[in-house]
Amino acid sequence: MEATLKATRRETRGKNEARRLRQAGQIPGTLYGGTNEATAIAVDPKVLSRILHSDAGVNSLISLEIEGEPAAKVLVKEYQVEPVRHALLHADFYRIAMDKLLTITVPIVLKGEPRGVKQQGGVLDFVHREVEIECLPADIPEHIEVDVSDLMLGQSVRLRDVASATWKPISDADLMLVHVVAARTVVEEAPAAEAAAAVPTAAAEPEVIKKGKGEKAEE
Repeated sequence: MEATLKATRRETRGKNEARRLRQAGQIPGTLYGGTNEATAIAVDPKVLSRILHSDAGVNSLISLEIEGEPAAKVLVKEYQVEPVRHALLHADFYRIAMDKLLTITVPIVLKGEPRGVKQQGGVLDFVHREVEIECLPADIPEHIEVDVSDLMLGQSVRLRDVASATWKPISDADLMLVHVVAARTVVEEAPAAEAAAAVPTAAAEPEVIKKGKGEKAEE
């Protein structure tokens, strides 16, 4: 489903302007793409947050309405959040053409409980949780559903097994998405995973969630 987001043009930039916008209930953003130069804008973070937390998430097709201009079809390019409260700080968008193919990353969602787990004591190993595909903007799927109900021990599902007529895989079609393995395989790997988790992490900094390659976001 297409979402709507209202925006206003920004005439000034910089940290002071960004701070003023946030105090006024807005966040700075930039609109890229098309025949126009990059446009500095401001948007409501609450509305954008609802879009980003919808089923489609960052793949939501957005109708961006800037006062005095025709609505632009856009996708989120990247956004920045405050690491503690996870409040939105900045967002970038890029214009898209509805008749041109896009390359996007889509999450994998599993359905059912494998027979190999219930009947054979195996463990479901979720290998790849997202894949890259190519499709038209109107055909962007919220996710790719994989039914694992009939998987037995040693069986797997690969990207080619869930191919659709509305999108083309960019990731390797032979990519393994999920398989059922013997329980001891997971047990042997657990110590290494626990050791990695014990490594101390650096102090939290503003987190940038990227939606593809792009220029560094400006205030």
